[in-house]
Amino acid sequence: MNGLQDLRIGATEGGPRRDGDGLAAAATRDAKLDERVALRRYLALGVPALALWVALYGQLEPWANGLTYGLLGMAKGDSLARAVAFFLYDGPKVLLLLTLVVFGVGVLRSFFTAARARRLLAGRREAFGNVLAALLGIVTPFCSCSAVPLFVGFVTAGVPLGVTFSFLVSAPMVNEVALVLLYGLMGWKVAGLYLVTGLVVAMVSGWVIGRLKMEGHLEEWVRLIHAGQDLPEEELTWAGRLRAGWTAVREIVGRTWPWVLAGIAVGAGIHGYVPEGFMASIMGRDAWWSVPAAVALGIPMYSNAAGIIPVVHALLEKGAALGTVLAFMMAVIALSLPEMIILRKVLKPRLLATFAGVVGLGILLVGYLFNFIL
Repeated sequence: MNGLQDLRIGATEGGPRRDGDGLAAAATRDAKLDERVALRRYLALGVPALALWVALYGQLEPWANGLTYGLLGMAKGDSLARAVAFFLYDGPKVLLLLTLVVFGVGVLRSFFTAARARRLLAGRREAFGNVLAALLGIVTPFCSCSAVPLFVGFVTAGVPLGVTFSFLVSAPMVNEVALVLLYGLMGWKVAGLYLVTGLVVAMVSGWVIGRLKMEGHLEEWVRLIHAGQDLPEEELTWAGRLRAGWTAVREIVGRTWPWVLAGIAVGAGIHGYVPEGFMASIMGRDAWWSVPAAVALGIPMYSNAAGIIPVVHALLEKGAALGTVLAFMMAVIALSLPEMIILRKVLKPRLLATFAGVVGLGILLVGYLFNFIL
């Protein structure tokens, strides 16, 4: 009798468990099917969208000229006409480039979560860690507001302070938005120079700060935080990665397009109304004081790469030296007053001043070097 009861109990216990396993397997199959359907949908929409992007990009200049000199009837050579043509060409051009590259970087960024970045940097030797942190800065959030929380997370996870500072310098200064705008407006050579020099400034600045052993100058609340254990990470499918790319476009392009158009509008005004060669006397390579003056001018400004690069482009066209405008741009992005205010919540005054001084010196050297070589 007891054996029969045991058999019944076993059947009762085993039945639901087998049913539960079956339901879980069915749910997994349904989820995989949904992801495959989503991937096909993304590809069906993405391929025609890419073809449309290429077609639009190739027609921007004829359309800008047609609108300016044809539809609006403006005279060639007129200052306002030059400004309008500049805006109608560069505005759509930069936004198209930005959309494509931000999507690609958004997909790439789905492989580099904050937890993975912390694990990658924790315990690294400073020299190699500085290089790695600066490179990680390229594919991480591009403004200081986003970089500072990651900075705190890295410090509390045991990442060396100097390595963390290399990331903090690189993330806002060397990012996909800056590189796309530089490439679109000034070509691959200037974009490449900015990439290399920005990474060098980030690496060397972090290494120098690490040598100074200033961990005691972090705010007390940062040093008291103990990093918790990372939560298990969900492995994304390709549909999920494409979804992450589209989310990045909505968030980044959606947040920066007013800055882009505002910067291009200022650049268009400079392009149309400032005489050729005018900036050479103010921001030219022969004026030794132009680089420190450009850095000092850039620090109190509130802008990001999207807003300042079109202005830099216009300044170069009017005779400003490349080293001077690169120093100005780096100061605006990496040493802006709003960033200093945010960092003050994390760093004590002495460490904050050291950070600003080391990065500022690196930017000055970049400016003078390019003015001397080019």
